[in-house]
Amino acid sequence: MPQTIRALGKKPARHDPQTYRLGAALRAHLITPPPSADWAPGVTWPVWCNDTIGCCTQVSVASAIRTWTGVAQAPVLLSDAQVIANYSAESGYVPGQAATDQGGVEIDVLNRWVKDGYARPGQPGRDYLTAYGTVDPHDRSGIMRAIASLGGVYIGVQIPNYIMQSGGDWVINESGDQTIAGGHALWLHGYDADWLHFNTWGERRRMSWDWFEVFCDEAYGLVSRQNWLGTTGFSPDHEDCDALIAEMRAA
Repeated sequence: MPQTIRALGKKPARHDPQTYRLGAALRAHLITPPPSADWAPGVTWPVWCNDTIGCCTQVSVASAIRTWTGVAQAPVLLSDAQVIANYSAESGYVPGQAATDQGGVEIDVLNRWVKDGYARPGQPGRDYLTAYGTVDPHDRSGIMRAIASLGGVYIGVQIPNYIMQSGGDWVINESGDQTIAGGHALWLHGYDADWLHFNTWGERRRMSWDWFEVFCDEAYGLVSRQNWLGTTGFSPDHEDCDALIAEMRAA
């Protein structure tokens, strides 16, 4: 697949030491992860303009909302215009002015989601993230637990050129071009023993666990009371997340 129909857009990771670390809290408050989970089986994913614009940090926001609401409510699908409006609000992108298409920093995207929210369809027309915290990409059980309990994981990866130049599963390819093309934001919505499941550039994809551990440079577990938790604070699998939220907010 030609590189010209794939855009990236994740700026270098900025690791804030004050960001809540989810690993221990996930083990304390949430389930032992099952062998596999997939919260978006069979979903058809839009490109959301990430073929030409570096809006992947907002495509991942839209993917999270679609995943959560598809399980816990009725599916909410952001339009291209809403994804671009959210990208513009966070990054300063001005449609039609290519020089302003600079991508986004994931932690800034998440902070704005918590504080100011992002546009979404329907009422109330604004989507707010409740809380988020980091998950160590090398903590496989932590990544599995976050996906299984929180409905997914928001990650950033560094993309080698061989991924830009090919289709199919994302696996270690020692003979491919290892030059890093840039950073990319993704929403992981599932896993099994061999693969992590995600969408990008309008397609369903899988990445191997070893590829993930080599190329992922940031990962966040997100808590959405608006989209994922019921009014009593329970997830679709009836986990009580209120204690987790209280701990995250008190940190």
